[in-house]
Amino acid sequence: MKILLTGATGYIGKRLLPQLVDMGHEVVCSVRDRHRFSPPEALKDSISVIEVDFLNKDTTGNIPLEIDAAYYLMHSMSTSGSYEEMERQAAENFVEAMNYRKVEQVIYLSGIVNEESLSKHLSSRKAVEDILETGEFHLTTLRAGIIIGSGSASYEIIRDLVEKLPVMIVPKWLHTRCQPISISDVIKFLSLTLFKKETYDRNFDIGGPDVLTYKEMLMGYAEARRLNRVIKVVPVMTPKLSSYWLYFVTSTSYNLATALVASMKIEVVCRDNELSEILGIEPLTYWESLQRTLQQIETHFIQSSWKDSLISSSSDLNLSEFINVPTFGCFVDKREKPVQDRDQAVDRIWRIGGENGWYAANFLWRIRGFMDKLAGGVGLRRGRTNPDRIHAGDTVDFWRVLLAEKDKGRLLLFAEMKLPGEAWLEFRVKNDNLIQTATFRPRGLWGRIYWFAVYPLHGIVFKGMLNRIAG
Repeated sequence: MKILLTGATGYIGKRLLPQLVDMGHEVVCSVRDRHRFSPPEALKDSISVIEVDFLNKDTTGNIPLEIDAAYYLMHSMSTSGSYEEMERQAAENFVEAMNYRKVEQVIYLSGIVNEESLSKHLSSRKAVEDILETGEFHLTTLRAGIIIGSGSASYEIIRDLVEKLPVMIVPKWLHTRCQPISISDVIKFLSLTLFKKETYDRNFDIGGPDVLTYKEMLMGYAEARRLNRVIKVVPVMTPKLSSYWLYFVTSTSYNLATALVASMKIEVVCRDNELSEILGIEPLTYWESLQRTLQQIETHFIQSSWKDSLISSSSDLNLSEFINVPTFGCFVDKREKPVQDRDQAVDRIWRIGGENGWYAANFLWRIRGFMDKLAGGVGLRRGRTNPDRIHAGDTVDFWRVLLAEKDKGRLLLFAEMKLPGEAWLEFRVKNDNLIQTATFRPRGLWGRIYWFAVYPLHGIVFKGMLNRIAG
C-alpha cells in the first residue's frame, strides 16, 4: 500500500518510517524542505520524497494521486505565538488534499485532552482533530501524554533537571499526574493501527501502565541513575517563572518551555487501555522505558531527536534558502592549512561540537552560548544527536547543518544563535588542504559593530580550531 507520511523529518516520523517500510509499504515522505531530510540508504528504494508546505495550498499538488492512507504528524508551535491559526490552516489544506485523493484512512497523533480546561497547546491539538474529523476518510486519533525515549523533549528535560540539579526548588505543578509512554510503544500503536478497521472513526488514549506525578518521574530517573536528589515543591513559582526555569536549566527552547509548563498543569491520564487490547500491545512501564532509553544513549543509538526538529530553533527557516553562501555585503574570515591525514581531518570535522567541543577556546564558545540563552536564543545545550554522524537538518549546538557531504569533505553550518545578521561556518577538505570559512552578513549598523567587536577573538577561536582539525 502507498502511505503518505507527513512530518517525516520530525522526531516521530523518523522512527515510524523504517517500521512502515518493514511492513512492506511504499512510503511517500512529505517534507517542507528536502535538504533537511536524510533517510538511511537502506530505505531509499522503498520511499519517495516530495516537498509540500501545507500552509501553501498550491504545493499539495505534489502529492501523488494514488495514496491509500496517511499519517498526520505535523506540529506548528515551534516559533510562532499564533501557531493555532497555522495548525488550523495546515489541517484544512490537508483534509482537502486527502479528500481529493480518496484516502481510506488518516492516523493522527495528538495529546490527551480529557480535562475540561485545556492549555493553549492542547486546545490547538484538539482543534486540529476536529478539522480532520470533517474529512471523507476514516480518521483514527491516538492521544498520547509524556513520551519517554532517547531524543524526546520530555526525556531530555527530565534528564537535564536531574543530572544538573542535586537540589530542586520546583513549582507545584510537579504534583500533577500523567501517564508516560515509551517511544517504542508509540511507534507500535501508530503502525499497527494502520488499516485496522476496528479503529476507524475513533479516538484512543495511549499510555504506559504507570500513572505518576512529574515529581515521581524525576525521582524515578534519579533512582535509575543512582543519584541522590532532593526536590522541594513551592507554591510561589508562576507559569512565567517556571518557563524561564526550564529554559535556562534544560536544552528546551523558550517557546517550547512555555507550552510545556501550560500543559503540565493539566492531568494527562488515559481513559482506558482499549486500544492495547485491540492491538495486543503490552506497553512498557516507566522504569522499563528509562532502562531502555539509557541503554540506547550509552550505545549512541539515537534514531531521532526533538533537537533536530525546527521546534528547537529560534526561527522557522528553510535550509534551501541558505545553502548558497552569499558574498556581496558580507564579512569573511577564510583560513587554509595543509592536513596531515585527510580522513582524520574529515573525521574531526564530523565530531565537532556537542561533548567533543570545538577544538579551541571552548570556554569562549560556552560564554557565547550563555549570552545567547540570555538573549532568548538556543544556546549550546542542544548539543548533537550522535557523536560522529551528521546529516543535513541536524543541530550542532547553536548551528544547523545545511550540507554534510563526508565523501567530499564538506560541512556547511548556519547559525541559529541570536545575531544582528546571518552567519555561516564552512569546512572543506580539498587537495589535502583544510579550508575553513566563516561568513557573516550583517543587518544594519549593529551587525557591523558586532563583527568588529568579535573579530579579535577569531585569531583565538578560528585559528586554534583550524590547527587542531588539520592535525
